Amino acid sequence: MSVPEDEDSLTQRWPRASKFLLSGCAATVAELATFPLDLTKTRLQMQGEAALARLGDSARESAPYRGMVRTALGIVQEEGFLKLWQGVTPAIYRHVVYSGGRMVTYEHLREVVFGKNEDEHYPLWKSVIGGMMAGVIGQFLANPTDLVKVQMQMEGKRKLEGKPLRFRGVHHAFAKILAEGGIRGLWAGWVPNIQRAALVNMGDLTTYDTVKHYLVLNTPLEDNIMTHGLSSLCSGLVASILGTPADVIKSRIMNQPRDKQGRVFESILC
Repeated sequence: MSVPEDEDSLTQRWPRASKFLLSGCAATVAELATFPLDLTKTRLQMQGEAALARLGDSARESAPYRGMVRTALGIVQEEGFLKLWQGVTPAIYRHVVYSGGRMVTYEHLREVVFGKNEDEHYPLWKSVIGGMMAGVIGQFLANPTDLVKVQMQMEGKRKLEGKPLRFRGVHHAFAKILAEGGIRGLWAGWVPNIQRAALVNMGDLTTYDTVKHYLVLNTPLEDNIMTHGLSSLCSGLVASILGTPADVIKSRIMNQPRDKQGRVFESILC
């Protein structure tokens, strides 16, 4: 007697593993599509770093980036079109670990730790707390890949400034950071990184539910793809605004070389 397909599916047998894999696949596609925006964001965040301005005449005389579009066009003109995806491999690693870990953690917290109310309703405050905790755990696990991504995104800028490139590839970057900074070096910038993740998840979940409920109750829109799209746009905007300050701080910290004790090199600070 054959087992029904729906009872023998991957999602039925390994629900956590399937959600992790599906989240990772979705994150990979999204990362490939949006990575040029992430690269321009990192370049804009780095250009005000005081340490870079002290590294020599080439750094002081380099033209500053002005705006997202000009930054992207400048990268294409000075470094080449494909450089818009420099560092995409560790970014994919990061999103697979972060998105998968966050989803599995959130589902576990929602179903096992918090649970629904007696009326089968999952209140907003539980969603916010669960989302923040899941974001913190996922981001902490993904911090080494985020660190490599940020440093590789700056390699093109270093080349234009006449500085030696630090890495030959993703695996060389991991090995070099581990050799120079030890295990602690892989978690450089983790404090603002998890703060950013908590703020982003809080703003994302809270705004999404609030906007969706408002649209359904106060406009002719129904609970359909248009409503979900508008809610997602609003939640993404609020999440970005809340998370950007911590994102700038973690990017600056991650771009600094460290010694085996995890301390920033004095030559960068002086």
